[in-house]
Amino acid sequence: MSAPNMSGVARLKTLIRAQERRQGFRLLAASVCAALVSAAAVLLLGVSGWFITASALAGLAGPLVAHSFNFMVPSALIRFLAIVRTGSRYGERVTGHDAALKALAALRPQLFEGIARGPAVKALTLAGGEASSRMVQDVDAIQNRFVRLSAPWGAAAGLIAGLGLALLTGWTSALAIAAASALGVLAAALVGRWLAEPAGRAVQAASGELKTDFAAFAAAAPELQAYGVKAWAVDRLAKRGADLERATERLASAGGWIMLTQSVAMALAVVGVMATAGAASPPLIALAILAAVTTVESAGALLTAFRHNGAVEAAVERLGDLLEAAPAPSAPVARPSLDLPAAELSLIPPQRLAITGPSGAGKTTLIERWMHLRAPLPGEVSLGDVDAAEVSPGAARGLFAYAPQQAVLLAGSVRENLKLALPGADDETLWAALEDADLADRVRAAPAGLNAPLGENGARLSGGERRRLGLARAYLRPAPWLVLDEPTEGLDVATEARVLDRLAARLERTGQGLILVSHRPAPLALCDRRLAVTGLSPSGAVQMALQGARAAA
Repeated sequence: MSAPNMSGVARLKTLIRAQERRQGFRLLAASVCAALVSAAAVLLLGVSGWFITASALAGLAGPLVAHSFNFMVPSALIRFLAIVRTGSRYGERVTGHDAALKALAALRPQLFEGIARGPAVKALTLAGGEASSRMVQDVDAIQNRFVRLSAPWGAAAGLIAGLGLALLTGWTSALAIAAASALGVLAAALVGRWLAEPAGRAVQAASGELKTDFAAFAAAAPELQAYGVKAWAVDRLAKRGADLERATERLASAGGWIMLTQSVAMALAVVGVMATAGAASPPLIALAILAAVTTVESAGALLTAFRHNGAVEAAVERLGDLLEAAPAPSAPVARPSLDLPAAELSLIPPQRLAITGPSGAGKTTLIERWMHLRAPLPGEVSLGDVDAAEVSPGAARGLFAYAPQQAVLLAGSVRENLKLALPGADDETLWAALEDADLADRVRAAPAGLNAPLGENGARLSGGERRRLGLARAYLRPAPWLVLDEPTEGLDVATEARVLDRLAARLERTGQGLILVSHRPAPLALCDRRLAVTGLSPSGAVQMALQGARAAA
């Protein structure tokens, strides 16, 4: 694993440990309850075996012995142990799962914050299905870590109780049970390492791939139908499903092998007790045999943890991969100037720059490097007289309000989507931004106004309306530079004219600088400088020059 991944995993483990400390009381209560469950189960079965055997022998010995046999105390003890086991089991489940759910509820926002503060390239390259898989499925897998923290306590308490009962028949019986239990746990741990962990990792990966493809195909359902490739998509999903099924079967098989090790350990413990009990009475031998069975069985939760370890470790690694260390915060850039040495160009608001060039030449790549949405190249651009590669992402992004070609909208209301850019904005400010984007009348026509739901990624809006809502959102961000990537693409001529007139008025009013990427002549007319982008060099640098000048690498 690479060093950045290790850093991310370490950060995630720190978050998990913090939640373990925060839920310490509940986890301790769950562990105590688990210990009581195991101890009560061992004692219950052992005492029950002794009681049944002793009662049978007393009955065979005749009425006199049967009448003198004390039935009341063992019966009361058995009932007491049954109540303790049942109550403790309930307490363990309630407190353990309560701790796990509360920890996960706190962990998910921390994870999201860590991802949001980390390198944008990492989050932007993550497919929607994969992001959902990691934030839901992988976090849920970590739940096993919390729920199984009580397993060692239960196994230890069961072993102590079993050895205590076995000592009634002699120390050799106790030693046989201890040896069989240790052998069973060791064998289960090895099977878990060799079989269950790889299978658990495969399940997490296969499930993520299936969700990624499903999300992509669901979004592209109209295109799949239109091009007649639905069968191909179904086959691909079937293949992903088959991969997940095979991984799940391997995990189930590994679980079967782990159960087999427990059964073998149980058999060895019983044989060991029978071979070492010696001259002990039959009731005590029955007690020791049943104690051996439940002692080995009390490690069941621990063996289940061995089965799930692979999935948990894979989840930690996959989530940790998203948590690369965020850059240290830096002070804002001293002045909002842009300098492009290759084009011999220097700009400061309220100047306006148009970026032109053929599709695929690198126009969007260039502006995304300025904003650290892609890794900036040293020497390509300076922000405030500092090389952009040396400016922190937060400081760089503070210079720009960005409306991309395809604005992503949340499945919320108009208000919620606009407030992403300015959380404290009042309704008057929101309406002003919508007016400048020529969308206010459309929103007013909706029964709920600013509270009108948009649907998944703005499904209730047309393509042009989604674009203009993205514009309104960018207008709300207080930044010296307004960056618009194809802002009027897909708009009719009349709507484009209104949008551009209002944009020009807004720029005059706010004094913002404008960086505009467009193929259309009307938007380009707003700008006083024009930069021609001609392509990407083999090193990845964007080739550019002021229009009319020779392109420079």
